[in-house]
Amino acid sequence: MRALPVRRLATTTLCAALLLGTAGPALASVGDASRDQARTAPRAPAAPDPLAQVQQLINIEGVLKAVSELLTAVLKAPGNKLSPEDVKKHTEALKKALEAAAKPPAKGATEAVPKTATEAVPKTVTGVAARADKAPLDPKADAVAALQKAVDALLKAATAGDIKAVAAQVPTILTGVVNFLVASITGGGLPAPALPETPALPKTPAL
Repeated sequence: MRALPVRRLATTTLCAALLLGTAGPALASVGDASRDQARTAPRAPAAPDPLAQVQQLINIEGVLKAVSELLTAVLKAPGNKLSPEDVKKHTEALKKALEAAAKPPAKGATEAVPKTATEAVPKTVTGVAARADKAPLDPKADAVAALQKAVDALLKAATAGDIKAVAAQVPTILTGVVNFLVASITGGGLPAPALPETPALPKTPAL
């Protein structure tokens, strides 16, 4: 009589083993598929980082301050000629401001406009790092490079006291500043404008 429970237990164990042997691979494949789907599933975009956005505003302010001080100094200087000391002071201030503005947005800061492929940033005396040929640039980096080039030309003209060259570069710099502001908003990690009606911007000559 005692052998009967042992037989039943052995039979039950055998049936369980057979079932697990049949269903095991299927369960394993389901688990693998779930893990694969988890790996390949698209991730939700990161939320904007408020501190990164504030830093973008600080960078914009730095560029505006440095450029406006340079223009004021050049236009008020006798013969539009700056002293070597003033040239050095404005060159260093602009180098610092433009290098900060050229940095890409921090991770988590969303961009309103996708990056596009444009020309490489030219090397200039302000020291902003040049990019390799055919490297992808975002609109803000392109605007910073154009403004940087115009600033370098103005500094050169102001060093030589070339009144005609100064007069030619001032509008170019003003246009470059406007382009920089627009590009910083649309492609620099800041929120896109949410005005109900935005007036059309006046057309300006290309840089």
